[in-house]
Amino acid sequence: MPSIENAILAVVTQHPKEVSGGLPVFIVQDDAAAQRVAGSLSHILDAMVHDLQNGTLILVRH
Repeated sequence: MPSIENAILAVVTQHPKEVSGGLPVFIVQDDAAAQRVAGSLSHILDAMVHDLQNGTLILVRH
């Protein structure tokens, strides 16, 4: 069974046209919503949130 260690698990973005691939993408309207959604997902997925400083956050399990 493949491991999900060291993998991007999800993306939270304000710019859906700039994100592609086979990951779950959560589209939000503003920074506050992005922080709320990413924070909730980080607890659910046991992942770390990394801000790409372009309106997009990624959730990664290390």
